[in-house]
Amino acid sequence: MSMALLKVEKLCKSFGGLQVLTDVSFEIQKGEKVALIGPNGAGKSTLLNAVGGQLPVNNGRIDFNGKQITFLTPNKRLRLGMGRSYQANNLFWHLTVLDNVLLALFGAEKVHIRMLKILEHRKDLLEEAERLLTAIGLWNKRHEVPPTLSYGENRLVELLLAFTSKPDVVLLDEPSAGLPTAEAFAFADTVRDLAKDTALLFCAHDMDLVFSLADTIMVLYFGEIIARGTPQEIAANPRVQEIYLGTEE
Repeated sequence: MSMALLKVEKLCKSFGGLQVLTDVSFEIQKGEKVALIGPNGAGKSTLLNAVGGQLPVNNGRIDFNGKQITFLTPNKRLRLGMGRSYQANNLFWHLTVLDNVLLALFGAEKVHIRMLKILEHRKDLLEEAERLLTAIGLWNKRHEVPPTLSYGENRLVELLLAFTSKPDVVLLDEPSAGLPTAEAFAFADTVRDLAKDTALLFCAHDMDLVFSLADTIMVLYFGEIIARGTPQEIAANPRVQEIYLGTEE
């Protein structure tokens, strides 16, 4: 069997006396789409932040692409091929949609030129920005600023930024949060298109998104992974049904 793209071993995280993650271990293979589900307070966002480097861990090990990254900064993880999108939009609201994407593409480069004015002369970046914005149906709004776009459109742009570095894996925190049902279905299709060859680790309460997008589902409960399997296996798991999917009396 080939080496796992992402390997997490016995990860622990506490805040003061509160233990949030306890000996969490899992692997993700290249291109695998893994959903992380569980009730509120289960530790899903904490786990994503630990894997992404936004939170230091108390114990455990994280390997990515064959390298230990347990103590690396988020920027260094980005350079190694780990993308990240957050539950809240993180766009530059005073810049146009196109400029947001150009800056993300520019920031993903290995060699940086410190003068941002050069962006308007970078034909390669403009062509890539056009390709990406066309893929999410927003090239025609490239000169607008985020406050003039709908919430769903801003979510699409924010999602797109996570893929500008052509990462091997992208971490997504509640990617469809706040979207109406109709927009959420279209959003799921966009995620699927953007992530054709990219592994995903995402947490979501939207079960339609989880069951349509995930190859594998992990269930986190009080900081521990209590089940892992295909969507069909998780849906049929009695313990998951009891504590998460609504059959608990």
